[in-house]
Amino acid sequence: MATVNVYLTFNGNTEEAFHFYKSVFGGEFAFIGRFKDMPADENYPPPTPEEENRIMHVSLPISKETVLMGSDSTSFSGDVTFGSNFSVSINTESKEEADALFAGLSNGGKVIMPMEKTFWGAYFGMFVDKYGINWMVNFDEVPQ
Repeated sequence: MATVNVYLTFNGNTEEAFHFYKSVFGGEFAFIGRFKDMPADENYPPPTPEEENRIMHVSLPISKETVLMGSDSTSFSGDVTFGSNFSVSINTESKEEADALFAGLSNGGKVIMPMEKTFWGAYFGMFVDKYGINWMVNFDEVPQ
């Protein structure tokens, strides 16, 4: 069964926001990584010097079932518009489930990143559905 979490996107203040959320919810970050830590990828431009220390991904478990996740925008992704700066993130139990959910939910929408293996060990994709909702689908090929 897939799990669903909220993924927040900010224009450069993700770290500040997540330290605030951590002060409220408690706990520790399960992961925090910066754009400068990403390996080079010919499909995506490298971060600018101003973007290198921005947050590429952060996750904060807030219950046994729920993880609050987030990242900063970049010149590649463009600034976010507040009110639409979130995605529904689905974590699946299999690659087949990920493909089925991605295909079904993205039907009629706009694929941002097709399902593909990533440097962080996941099978991952992103899209905007036909109703304007941002989605991320993730299968951890190497369990965290």
